[in-house]
Amino acid sequence: MKKAAVLIRDPEQQYEGLRTSLGLLLEDTEVQMFVLHHEIAHMDEAYRDNMEFIDEMEGERFSNNSANVEKYGFKHVTLADVAKMVSTADVVIPF
Repeated sequence: MKKAAVLIRDPEQQYEGLRTSLGLLLEDTEVQMFVLHHEIAHMDEAYRDNMEFIDEMEGERFSNNSANVEKYGFKHVTLADVAKMVSTADVVIPF
């Protein structure tokens, strides 16, 4: 199984990063989604539902922003952790 790391650094691209993560999961790819340096902007019902879908499909969600960990259930990660995790991915998709 292929492994993908989706790095979402641009708050304006959070939906695209989430949609890409879901699409990869549907194609039987292991996905680690990282929201870095910002809190999720514009959390609405659709975004929340899609994050739950990622969880149900056994994708992983990480963030170095404590608000995302506390409010939205992301796993906390440091930049050093991100570097290690990304180095094991077959594909890295930046946003």
